[in-house]
Amino acid sequence: MGASKSTLFFLFLTIVVLSVTHIYIEISRPLLIESESTLIEIPQGITIDKVAVLLQQKKIIKSRRLFCLLARLQPKKLIKAGEYHISPAISMLQLLNTLYEGKIFCRKITIPEGYTVRQIAKLLVKKGIIADQDRFIRLAHNKNIIKDLGFEAPSLEGYLYPDTYYFSKGLREESILKVMVSRFHDIFLPEWKDRSRELGVTFQEMITLASLIEKETSNEGERHLISAVYHNRLKAGIRLQCDPTVIYSLKDFNGNLTREHLLNDSPYNTYQKYGLPPGPIANPGRESIEAALYPADVKYRYFVSKNDGTHKFSYSLRDHNRAVFKYQKRR
Repeated sequence: MGASKSTLFFLFLTIVVLSVTHIYIEISRPLLIESESTLIEIPQGITIDKVAVLLQQKKIIKSRRLFCLLARLQPKKLIKAGEYHISPAISMLQLLNTLYEGKIFCRKITIPEGYTVRQIAKLLVKKGIIADQDRFIRLAHNKNIIKDLGFEAPSLEGYLYPDTYYFSKGLREESILKVMVSRFHDIFLPEWKDRSRELGVTFQEMITLASLIEKETSNEGERHLISAVYHNRLKAGIRLQCDPTVIYSLKDFNGNLTREHLLNDSPYNTYQKYGLPPGPIANPGRESIEAALYPADVKYRYFVSKNDGTHKFSYSLRDHNRAVFKYQKRR
């Protein structure tokens, strides 16, 4: 009788050990259900059971029961919502820890120099980071947010620094604005404010001028020349007549700037208004900001596109008209 009990106990112990060993192997080995990495989004407030169902449906795990058992061994931990990039090389235990630690997948997005707030919003939607571009635009014009971020301006246009960022899907628009403005502050040099005072322009006027330069040319060698033209025209009291400012004031622009557009009554229309527009018309990069602060030492007051990415610069209106005829009107 005693021998039988010992045998039963040994069998029971063997079964337990084998079961634990099997479970350990299952939770420790690579998932390897799908050969490629998988993106999965964990909704806010979802239960462990539903997470397990979701993971099984996506063919990330085989056994949702085993996943739930493993999860319940750590009852004080919560799975964090967000988008995750799951590699088939990780184990179930590593997967669970990834979800507990909130190692959320971040999408790479590059904001080109010269993009407007509207273009940035549209790109963020296209990349799947935000869903509502109108809300992003509204918040970029929210007075309280602008003030909290340290500016006195009609919007955050000009202060969302163009760079490469890594944002998670569903990140709040306020957080994105804060990160981009923070990057602007990172690259901004204290001596730039001193230089703007030397030039007799305010901080915002300097960024506004930089945005005009950014929109006028992407040619590195011309930025300081374009800056000189605008500085010279401002000193002489000549309207800037900057096409991008007119385009900025238009709601629907099809790429063809007309005479009617030039007559549009807008504070941003520098064909109609003297001086700089009331604020930036885009978000300039560092090179355009420096060009605004350090114009070339030339007397040019005019420039016209040569249709090859460069411009013809002139001092007199007569020479400018000749250049316009040569490069534009004979096309």
